Amino acid sequence: MTALGFLYPGHSAEDDYPRIEQLLGSDIRLPLVHTDIGEDAHREDALRRMGSAARLAAGVEELRLSGAEAVVWACTSGSFVYGRQGAQDQVRALARAAGLPASSTSFAFAHAVREIGARRVAIAATYPDDVAALFAAFLKDLGVEVVAVRASGIMTAAEVATWGEPEILGLARDGDHPDADTVLLPDTALHTASHLPALEQELGKPVLTANQVTVWEALRLAARRVNEPALGTLFTKEPIVQV
Repeated sequence: MTALGFLYPGHSAEDDYPRIEQLLGSDIRLPLVHTDIGEDAHREDALRRMGSAARLAAGVEELRLSGAEAVVWACTSGSFVYGRQGAQDQVRALARAAGLPASSTSFAFAHAVREIGARRVAIAATYPDDVAALFAAFLKDLGVEVVAVRASGIMTAAEVATWGEPEILGLARDGDHPDADTVLLPDTALHTASHLPALEQELGKPVLTANQVTVWEALRLAARRVNEPALGTLFTKEPIVQV
């Protein structure tokens, strides 16, 4: 049995995790602990407070008791707003507090892009323009070529959580770009676990979404690999061997 722990801010699309757990198989558990979201706002200062070391550390003990072998901060904007170095410091502090391998959704996106061999990505974000631009800058700093950024201007996770398949498909279509070989939907408040096959069929290319890559990142930390087509190309692609 492999247990993978997640710290998830507030209550938005956390039901993606039991849905993914069902798809992964009976020997993988995905225990999730909610952290204090504070002010629900896609605004840099609020996002920095949401991702503070104290708020993350508060949920660590419960995850340890769950038997988790690795922990991921299941939040994209609450990590990339710190920039590459700040996000690395955040993950290191989380790993120290938990005594476990740790990562965050922001780093999960960069690792997943490399895993599927993507060369150019387009970002289809729920965020306002300035926050979406911070995500693009974060990825570029990690060597990911971003060819387009589409921001939707949504200010709260609560609103994002109300979106269904029509809105999600529309977001992906609007954010796609002919030069992109992969489209990224970076918000863990967005329900995407049930829509990955439809997203990839609609765009005709791989799609990486926040909760999908977060779970994949935890599996990577635990050295587990699962083939599950219902979770998109990321969960079926053979790993790229770096030469």
